[in-house]
Amino acid sequence: MTVVERETITARLVAGAVEYRLEGDGPETVVIFHGGHMRAGLALGEEVFTSSGHRVLVPSRPGYGRTPLATGATPAAFADVVAQLCRALGIERVAAVVGVSAGGRTALTMAARHPRLVRRVILQSAVGFLPWPGDRRIRLGGRLVFNARVEAATWAAVRLLMRGAPGTGLRLLLRDLSTRPVRQVMAGLSERDRAELTTLFTLMRSGAGFVNDMLPVPDCAGQLTQPALVIASRTDRSVPFTHAESLAATIPRAELAESRADGHMIWYAPDYPALTMKIKDFLATPPRTTSG
Repeated sequence: MTVVERETITARLVAGAVEYRLEGDGPETVVIFHGGHMRAGLALGEEVFTSSGHRVLVPSRPGYGRTPLATGATPAAFADVVAQLCRALGIERVAAVVGVSAGGRTALTMAARHPRLVRRVILQSAVGFLPWPGDRRIRLGGRLVFNARVEAATWAAVRLLMRGAPGTGLRLLLRDLSTRPVRQVMAGLSERDRAELTTLFTLMRSGAGFVNDMLPVPDCAGQLTQPALVIASRTDRSVPFTHAESLAATIPRAELAESRADGHMIWYAPDYPALTMKIKDFLATPPRTTSG
């Protein structure tokens, strides 16, 4: 995969501004809710959808990019905004909502609130409805270094480190994403993987979004009527595997697919090609019609 900053559009809806990117020319659309520190202009792991003939609609979640927090600070509010965006774009059915990392709760909430629109759910290293981050000290630290007043300085320091000592920078950042020794994680990455991750980390920003992501959210997993594919790694330090297990146990029609990744970044694991085939098969299987 190639990490580049892509062009986006800002829509003016009743609820407020929404930055988004719509790419591909397939007959069906997949809506991707990005993870923390990301935005609509940054693509991660989208090739599996575009190569299977789907368009991808990627909105910047509230507080990220050019979507202000006021547009929809809660997953429920933003799920309704994205449903409105779909209508404005002429999208009557969504093949799947994809929740990546901290975007998982929004994907789940949209599926629960809009079952006629959403046909399937795919979760990738996704935050569920357990407390997150689970450690109070990590929550406090996250609010300290990623709040809207200082996050620009935090990421400026990351960029400086990545330019001057990319290997050191990668080790520092990957240490928080895996329960395995960081030297093992680094050894499992190709030179291309390291270059792409370096680029990705240098492009990240938190805005007002990441601190908002850490707030508790009402659990709607048991309300889903759509089939769900839950993908996660047992060695993920950022989003513990217990989130995936809880979601798979609670969502009525869920399948849990375990990634063998060395941590959070499942897209850089040796078994990711097999996971892409599972995703494509999941998208190709006609879901049972719901009455909700």
